[in-house]
Amino acid sequence: MISGTLAVRIVKMAIAIGVGYALVRQVRKPAGWFGRRVARTMNLSHARLTQWGLGHVRIEPNWRVLDVGCGGGQTIRSLAALATAGHVDGVDYAPASVAVASQHNAELIESGRVAVQHASVSQLPFPDRSFDLVTAVETHYYWPDLLPDLREVLRVLQPEGRLIMIAEAYKGRPMDWLYRPIMRVLLNSNYLTLDEHRALLTKAGFSDVEVHAHPSRGWMCAIGVRPPSGV
Repeated sequence: MISGTLAVRIVKMAIAIGVGYALVRQVRKPAGWFGRRVARTMNLSHARLTQWGLGHVRIEPNWRVLDVGCGGGQTIRSLAALATAGHVDGVDYAPASVAVASQHNAELIESGRVAVQHASVSQLPFPDRSFDLVTAVETHYYWPDLLPDLREVLRVLQPEGRLIMIAEAYKGRPMDWLYRPIMRVLLNSNYLTLDEHRALLTKAGFSDVEVHAHPSRGWMCAIGVRPPSGV
């Protein structure tokens, strides 16, 4: 017989696991009203990481930029503030994120400087050589098939255009013992070392690959360049 106290503990543990699993699913693909709340929270929680990562690339005022996995849309807003005479597109495979990002950037969409749509990195709805820069903040480790997906990003980049992937988790980061089971088991994500990021970008066809880390915070960014035409 299970005692009443033990039964209560088991029920509480089951509830905690259920809530944790639901939250993990929402972080990966926000859905419904709760997913929209999660997407809005990402705008705040990713702000400093995004600022640090974008500091590793030059963004010209007239550039066309794509943010893949745009979440709540704050990265789009930050990019539009840098590409002041350009255009920023955002895509996300979660309808809840598209809704929040569109609302967050409503005036920029109205002015024609920003567009947000529902799409997957595996099949980007843009012609070849459309963008000067593609950004991916806290999202590339969720991509369904990293190598083909990176080649799809390469396709939409201009010659000498850049991809930057920014994340707060990589294999070998501080407190890796805590992040590894979360990333691999709970989130079922691609959890790579810094060297594996470098090798993957190179294999996908990018040149001049750079990988940077913020050791004390466990942040990383990986940058790859589409080679010039004919290379």
